[in-house]
Amino acid sequence: MVQNKKQIIHHAVFALVFILLIFGDRITKNFAITSLRQDDITIIPGVFTLHYLENPGAAWGIFPNAIWFFAIITIVVLGAMIYFYSRIPVQKKFLLLRFTIILLAAGAIGNFIDRMMWHYVVDFLYIKAINFPVFNVADCYVCVAAVLLIYCLLFRYKEEDFLWKKKN
Repeated sequence: MVQNKKQIIHHAVFALVFILLIFGDRITKNFAITSLRQDDITIIPGVFTLHYLENPGAAWGIFPNAIWFFAIITIVVLGAMIYFYSRIPVQKKFLLLRFTIILLAAGAIGNFIDRMMWHYVVDFLYIKAINFPVFNVADCYVCVAAVLLIYCLLFRYKEEDFLWKKKN
């Protein structure tokens, strides 16, 4: 009984984090839509600017106008993440891995919502100093999650950590 209560709390906390991450992405994109369409906002002159951009493609504008392709890929990847997440033991040892999957899923869903609503993704973060392509908060989630996943797989866990027993 105590173990079930801990698992419920654990899953509830991660669900809340997931919702807050998506909410953070939506709020920042709403700000971009309402405040940046007319004029950019310079944060650090010559370095960092908030610049509104409608991206019909994937990362950095590649594969423009392939909305259904991205929708299908996103759904398949999210399904795989849900399956993988559900297989991870609820142990302190795997908190970072669980957070990484939540972060990746929140980023994927944030951009998926844009694609379904508007047929493009709202980007607005521009690192002008290196002329880096314009991106958004959901993209940040995905990139940070990718780095964390590489770290987890290469340095944090051993192969035997992933030999979980099948669930009944």
